[in-house]
Amino acid sequence: MASSRPPRESSVTPGRSRPEADYEHIDDDVCRSFQRSVEIVGKKWTAAVLMAAMRGDRRFVDYRARITGISNQMLSQRLRELEGQQLIERIVVPTTPVQITYRPTEQGASLMRVLHPLIEWSAKNEAMDT
Repeated sequence: MASSRPPRESSVTPGRSRPEADYEHIDDDVCRSFQRSVEIVGKKWTAAVLMAAMRGDRRFVDYRARITGISNQMLSQRLRELEGQQLIERIVVPTTPVQITYRPTEQGASLMRVLHPLIEWSAKNEAMDT
C-alpha cells in the first residue's frame, strides 16, 4: 500500500538511512508505553535503587549504605514504587525480629540488562558531568 504522505527531503548522504527512519513505524500505543517506561527509570533515585539491587544489596540498610544521599523516606518510597511496578520483590522472613529483604524480579533484571549499554555509555562519557 502506498503512503499518502509526501516524501520528506533528506540531507543524509546517499546510501545512509535517516536516523529517524527506524522510528516512523512505531504507533502511538508503543510511544505511550515507552514514555511510561522511561519515566519509571528517569525518576530521581530509581536508577540508583535498581543498580543497588542488581549489585546484590538485599536489606534496607544495604541500600542506604550503597546510595549516597538518599533519605530513609525516599528509599522506602522508591522500593514501594518499584515493588508495585514488579521490578523489585519484597520478601518478609518471619523470624524474630522480622527480616525484610528486597531483590530484583526477572522483569527488573531484564530492564537492567536493556539499560546496560547506557551504563557503559555513561562510564565512558563521565566528563560530561564536570
